[in-house]
Amino acid sequence: MASLNPNLKDFWIGDDNKLIKARNRILYGGRSSSKSWEFAGRAGQIGQQYKTRFLCVRRFQNKIKESVYTLIKNQIDNFSFQGYEILKTEINHENGTQFVFYGIERNLDEIKSFEGADVLWIEEAHNLTQEQWDVLEPTIRKEGSEVWISFNPRLITDFIWQNFIVNPPEDTIIRQINYSENPFLSNTMKKVIEKLKVKDYERYEHVYLGKPLSDDDQVIIRRSWVEAAIDFHLHTDLDLTGKNTVGYDVADSGDDLNATVSANGSIVNNYEEWKGGENELRKSAKRVKIKASKDSAVIIYDSIGVGAHTGSTLQDLEYYDFSRFNAGAKVVKPVKKYEGIMQKEFFSNLKAQAWWLAADRLRNTYDYKVNGNKDYKADELLSISSEIKNIESLLSELVTPYKDFDKAGRVKVESKDDLKKRGVKSPNKADAFIMAVSSSLVSRPKVRELEITGF
Repeated sequence: MASLNPNLKDFWIGDDNKLIKARNRILYGGRSSSKSWEFAGRAGQIGQQYKTRFLCVRRFQNKIKESVYTLIKNQIDNFSFQGYEILKTEINHENGTQFVFYGIERNLDEIKSFEGADVLWIEEAHNLTQEQWDVLEPTIRKEGSEVWISFNPRLITDFIWQNFIVNPPEDTIIRQINYSENPFLSNTMKKVIEKLKVKDYERYEHVYLGKPLSDDDQVIIRRSWVEAAIDFHLHTDLDLTGKNTVGYDVADSGDDLNATVSANGSIVNNYEEWKGGENELRKSAKRVKIKASKDSAVIIYDSIGVGAHTGSTLQDLEYYDFSRFNAGAKVVKPVKKYEGIMQKEFFSNLKAQAWWLAADRLRNTYDYKVNGNKDYKADELLSISSEIKNIESLLSELVTPYKDFDKAGRVKVESKDDLKKRGVKSPNKADAFIMAVSSSLVSRPKVRELEITGF
């Protein structure tokens, strides 16, 4: 007898045995996990019980067979749902339920004028763009209407990953499901998955465990290095603890957010992010001061733009243990060699130097953990605590910026403007992370110097 995946019951039904209400329902994960079959079966069930209008879309759809039409048709047959009429391009029910299918890319204007949808189902949503979502979301405006989203993660920078997994909207139910929770998976498919697991583990993680890729050839920090650093301090005999630091990225303006990342030696253990405009700089600085005071931490803050007066503000608040981080400043120890080249000729500025050196420490951690190379000191490694709330948001930002080059051929970090062109928000948390682990690149000014210069 046909059934839905019992492991997904809590995705729909609460402890009171009633339907959980939500604006957005998201199923994501690796292949062969039953995501699409679950939505198709549930849609067929709902459509039989209640008059419901389903708008089923995907970005690219030239033919009806490329849509979820076949999935829904098959689930209607599997469950022996009664009262349905299967047409060439639509599926209808005698109670007035209707399923329509569109490709977003070629039918955006038609979708925009679609009326009365109860459920929008976006299949293969990893392809969705910000512009398309801006059209789709207001189209689903009926009271109590829902948006269903199913996808296999592709890139860490994709719109759908950043805006629905890393930073999900309110009133959203998110459920990751992989093949291990699919009770209907055939033994043949299990063997195929196990074969890839042995042959290419990283590809197995992406394809069947739903781990997004991070454009490894272009990014400064690879996802695999970051993954190796998670809770690394719990799996080594090295003492990674040390002085406490707080990296503080000051919000510029508009939608930009303040962010702090805390570290104890080589262990990153916390981050926070909050809204605070230019007229609230003192309030934000006070918040950071209170945070740093608890651990007697050194505050390393972004001193460019609106953050320029953070030092004097902290001094007014009677907190003197801080250093400024000027991203555009000259590199530290300019004639020291890095990969056989003087650092002043390799790095465009201090920000590039800090990002590359942090990347080196994460790569060393990967080498230590995965390859067993233990020829590293504690300050050459990094660990990221899994106890950090919403850790995925921090990790995603770390593996997002691309390598870039200035006119002299020196490496630099992808600019915020270029990130914006890719639809990526300013990596506040990642910048705060880099500052928190870069205490060796900054110096703390003396109190007397602060008083004289008003720094």
